[in-house]
Amino acid sequence: MPHVMEILGRARVVVEDGKVVEVGEPQVKWCPIFEKARGIQNITKEEVRKNMEFRIRDFGLFTPERQLEMNVFVGFGASEVMMTGLNRGIIDTTVTVCDGAGTVITNNPSLVQGMGARISGLVETEPIDAVINGIADRGGIVLDPSTASIDPVGGVKKAAQLGYKKIAASVVFPETARELRELEKDLDLELTLIGAHVTGIDAAYTAELLKHLDIVTSCASKCIRELVKPLVQVGNAVPLFGITQRGKELLLERAKDVESPLLVSSTKLPSLPEERQPKELV
Repeated sequence: MPHVMEILGRARVVVEDGKVVEVGEPQVKWCPIFEKARGIQNITKEEVRKNMEFRIRDFGLFTPERQLEMNVFVGFGASEVMMTGLNRGIIDTTVTVCDGAGTVITNNPSLVQGMGARISGLVETEPIDAVINGIADRGGIVLDPSTASIDPVGGVKKAAQLGYKKIAASVVFPETARELRELEKDLDLELTLIGAHVTGIDAAYTAELLKHLDIVTSCASKCIRELVKPLVQVGNAVPLFGITQRGKELLLERAKDVESPLLVSSTKLPSLPEERQPKELV
């Protein structure tokens, strides 16, 4: 089984044996984050290929050389928010994904950041022993080392079995988020659900997903920007939105760790300057 990830405007990229073997068409032509981080002015298939090759070369994505601990990549990203939540004791553990390992449960803040900081939408992956062992060495638990399956519900069940109650999990699909909320009631948990990889989703999908989330990333989603009713917003180009009180508190806690100056002001949300949004929103 190859590794499949969607990056830079949800372009599907397939990697086998550390080589890019297939690149799909990006849905977005410009993203302020990637212009700032990598100088990409126009997202094309060739830029997508080059970016994935850079990730493989720079920190070992999809290879046994995968770096598992990293510095902050953006001020407010899903992994950065979870890292702060663990450091502050707001959450007990996390359920996220990592290339080469699939679903991972960990309460190690630097591992959460290292696994999540520079991956995009991981669609499928296959086990890489060195990655799985590296995660275990850092206090992470790989849900299924034999298949590297992506299974947030199974991950939360496992975390609950281990005695964790305050669990943060990243989710992509509305049905997964709904199932996790049911599990939260059944097992008397306190889940913080963070929605990710939302570029290109339609209005019905968006509405159902937003019902269950505490925090959502906006990516290049037109529907998220139109339908979200946030209590707090961080950033205004590719913002994160806190939808519930729990999400709001976690994002404001994260703000304490951001080194650059911050403007805190009450205003109508969302606040989305047109010239700063990804082009075109989908």
